[in-house]
Amino acid sequence: MVTSPISIGPSKDNTLYKDSTGSLSNGASQHIFVGHTNRNVKRCGVIAFDIAGNVPQGATIDSVTLTLRASRTQASAQNVELHRLLADWGEGVSDASGTEGGGAAASSGDATWIHTSFDTATWQTPGGDLSAAPSASASVDGNWQYAWGSTYEIVADVQGWLEDPSTNFGWLIQGNEGEPRTTKRFDSKKTR
Repeated sequence: MVTSPISIGPSKDNTLYKDSTGSLSNGASQHIFVGHTNRNVKRCGVIAFDIAGNVPQGATIDSVTLTLRASRTQASAQNVELHRLLADWGEGVSDASGTEGGGAAASSGDATWIHTSFDTATWQTPGGDLSAAPSASASVDGNWQYAWGSTYEIVADVQGWLEDPSTNFGWLIQGNEGEPRTTKRFDSKKTR
């Protein structure tokens, strides 16, 4: 049996900004944000990959690593977790200006804190429908490239998405939302 590594770029990514109306997003921008700002705004990222379109059907996944580049940071090292998403979500054309931290007005189809697809479908739980236990975690400090994996859970996520693509909604990337000034910014698929 031949084993070969496969590198897959994201098929979609976005940032969910906590606001009471669910009207902020960042679907077409160059960055994904996680954590808690000094202005009491929580943010988390969502990211998905086309596994079935890139891995042969029937393959056995032995190892999985998600690699993201942090390009701006507040605070010291913070734990950043991946949680398997339980509902599909959208990536619209919202495009935040400047350093993108404040988000932009959500466009049709964008995922927001409240919506899976602005403004026609909602999460059951604001902030995303996700598996409670993280699939992987990594300590993120300064501007650098970080890797999550290869845990039993992250491998099981990807194997499950290969076997049943209808369950492939990707991961929610969650930083420290419990205290302010813990924000981390990662480059999105548009930066590559």
